[in-house]
Amino acid sequence: MSDLAGALRFALSYLWFGVRDRLVPPARVLEEARIELGASVLDFGCGPGSYALEAARLVGDGGRVYAADVEPRAVARVRAAAAGKGLGNIRVILTDCATGLEDESIDVALFYDACHDLAQPQEVLRELHRVLKPGGVLSFSDHHMQEEAILAQVTGSGLFKLVRKGRRTYTFRKEA
Repeated sequence: MSDLAGALRFALSYLWFGVRDRLVPPARVLEEARIELGASVLDFGCGPGSYALEAARLVGDGGRVYAADVEPRAVARVRAAAAGKGLGNIRVILTDCATGLEDESIDVALFYDACHDLAQPQEVLRELHRVLKPGGVLSFSDHHMQEEAILAQVTGSGLFKLVRKGRRTYTFRKEA
């Protein structure tokens, strides 16, 4: 994809995310993830950062949010937005899979509207499993996928177990 086409695609998705966030605010979606003060959160496939920025507010100064995306423009956008809002608890990661985070260092992983775009989603799910603490939570949503496909994709390898289905997300727990 040419740089101009990539820039146009990102600009259009950024506009769409703005509309989405007005219709369903990220805070409302993240209620289902039950993010606690002081938690460590990974937003994998963060896009322009709507959920990462809200998660940073929820975890407070004692928590940490990692915003990971394959798109350099998305990572730059999150970095700029975090600086503009004075959020020092967000770190960005440019990646298509490996996060570089320590094993069992994350309380909650957010995996929203990214799975359908991946060529190798099982690799990403293994990475999320690796970085989640024992009993850690994977909050998953992908409106491009049917429920059966979501459950098969996430639980099929035995890495995660469905805990509950919310109005907007599925909550999975890391299996040993």
